Amino acid sequence: MDDYLSQTVFSDPGHLDVDALPADPGQLASLVRGLIIHRLEGPRFGHDIPRDRLHEDAESRYVTEILRILRERGDAPLTEERAPHERFVGTCRDFSLLLCSLLRATGTPSRVRGGFATYFVEGFLEDHWVTEYRLPDGSWRLVDPQVLHPSYGVPFDPLDVPRDRFLVAAEVWRGCREGRIDPARCGFHAVDRLRGLWLVRARLLQDLASLGGVEPLPWDGWGPRQVQDDADLTAEDLALTDAAARDGGPVSVPGTITSYTTYTGIRHVTLRRSSPPA
Repeated sequence: MDDYLSQTVFSDPGHLDVDALPADPGQLASLVRGLIIHRLEGPRFGHDIPRDRLHEDAESRYVTEILRILRERGDAPLTEERAPHERFVGTCRDFSLLLCSLLRATGTPSRVRGGFATYFVEGFLEDHWVTEYRLPDGSWRLVDPQVLHPSYGVPFDPLDVPRDRFLVAAEVWRGCREGRIDPARCGFHAVDRLRGLWLVRARLLQDLASLGGVEPLPWDGWGPRQVQDDADLTAEDLALTDAAARDGGPVSVPGTITSYTTYTGIRHVTLRRSSPPA
């Protein structure tokens, strides 16, 4: 992932015809907003999301699967905004990965970033994923396609998210370790057990994996130390994660990982190592 223009196995859109797609990042972000509904957004759209879609869509870890589901639900071109019942039912990770895929496909280097947003709950760092793309001058810009929906009412341009409103996971880890950020205020505000330093660590490892070309699902884990409680963090865990947060280099992800799926329990998943044949 030297240039972030090449597709990964996860972001590869397959044989998608991109000729009709806009190349402008803002237009692509709006396009993605019109194709996906977050599985917690039903009330925002006045839509009762079917249970099977809540359980199954967001387990689609590859863009080819997202596009397949969209084709099954409607034959309109991707450039047309869809009614809620025709959309892919995903999470913030899916918004970010699909946008990343389309940016790469139309010539803009981009990557998925895992971290924490300050703009959902006052005083809380909410677990979140966004897209980061490279400008012609070489700098990077954060964009959050999910909050382009006007009901979010964020006090900034979602196409240029300020760095103090979305913090990448390494920055949050360092803040927690230095005493500037309370780990108990990091995670999912609605679920007490899904917050803390262990979750910041998990998101940091996932973010670094994304930088290395493995864009995981938010509930994926790997390795012998899959910690799910602050009390289980050892001195070695802390030291290794300190180094990872400092160095910022990509982490190695094995071919088989553990997915702590939201609705269907824990399962082992063998990741694709190449895109499927035509």
